[in-house]
Amino acid sequence: MTRSGAADLPLHGGHVPPWLAMRMQRLGTAIVESILLHYGSAEFLSRFSDPFWFQALGAVMGMDWHSSGITTSVLSALKRGLNPLANELGIYFCGGRGRQSRRTPSELLEIGECTGLDATALVRTSRLAAKIDNNAVADGFQLYLHSFVVTREGDWAIVQQGMNDATGLARRYHWHSASVRDFVSEPHTGIVGRNEGTILNLVDRRAKPAQDAMLAIASQSPENTISQIQKLTMPRHHDVRSEDVDLRRLGAVLAVSYERQLRDFASLLLTGNLGPRTLQTLALVAEVIHGAPSRFEDPARFSFALGGKDGHPFPVPLKTYDESLRFLRTAVDRAKTGDSEKSDGLRRLDRLVRNVEQRLQPEADFDALVAHEHAISRSFGGRTVFDDKPRKISPKQRQMSLFE
Repeated sequence: MTRSGAADLPLHGGHVPPWLAMRMQRLGTAIVESILLHYGSAEFLSRFSDPFWFQALGAVMGMDWHSSGITTSVLSALKRGLNPLANELGIYFCGGRGRQSRRTPSELLEIGECTGLDATALVRTSRLAAKIDNNAVADGFQLYLHSFVVTREGDWAIVQQGMNDATGLARRYHWHSASVRDFVSEPHTGIVGRNEGTILNLVDRRAKPAQDAMLAIASQSPENTISQIQKLTMPRHHDVRSEDVDLRRLGAVLAVSYERQLRDFASLLLTGNLGPRTLQTLALVAEVIHGAPSRFEDPARFSFALGGKDGHPFPVPLKTYDESLRFLRTAVDRAKTGDSEKSDGLRRLDRLVRNVEQRLQPEADFDALVAHEHAISRSFGGRTVFDDKPRKISPKQRQMSLFE
């Protein structure tokens, strides 16, 4: 059994405000529905179990691109948005953080009753993956989040996250049923994290002699650990910097969004008269839906779709968020009834951006772009969590308010 990936993320405090959580739920749901319509549930699980794609999804939804909270917020948004549609879409989200993670077995049993899937086997898989990531790898991370996604066909993906208080990091582990062959021989398709020296890994294929020795001592097999195959290490800095972004890829998005001739052509592809700021967002959303795996090696780039809740690289532009949501929601709903013009337009937009990237090879001016986004932020309803802090009221003002 092979883990599909992992990521090391800086621990970061704070919360997702309701105005963003609601939008993340709606946007994440629409993105997943679009992937299911175009490519099917097996392809969605493949992307979901890719730590780079997962990180890009969180960034394009307006969440902080690098922090530990991206895992919890994305999984929570998808579970809230997609589970009411589970019977229609054939995909089910279980578990979550803390107490919700402990409900995974009972949720899987309920799904088994509804679908006829072997819930007992799924529960065993869930528990085994948790034991491997929590006990079999001596990497100092203790799990606090376990999310299990299963389709009506029985394919599944698992995302887990552990915390290391000593290093101030969280580590996310990804599993995918398509990659699993043997739980005791390299069960992970990848783990992403900062290299902190040699760790104990009892499920590395080279550990067979150690496994045999342990079996000679004990009558049961050892706990299983992780194999570092696909890694994503996030920087410790909270802001988005030019070195975090492929500037040529970002430059192609900006060219399509802001150069008049390309912008007019992109609007024609999408069958809508959309402004440049919305085109910028939709181009990056289209890439999350249609992009090849190699396109997600710089997940920070996707934060230029809708910014971040802490203002990195700029405040979340609520007007653009809502207009992009309306377009994508309409595209998905029409595609379900057979009218795929708008939905196909997003795929054509993704192709246009890649064509511009290859032919023109534009490069974004990172500092100028960030400055521009901050300059236009207010006109597009830019907002951060810091805008939600209660206003300080002096004792005199508080006393006066009592008599108003």
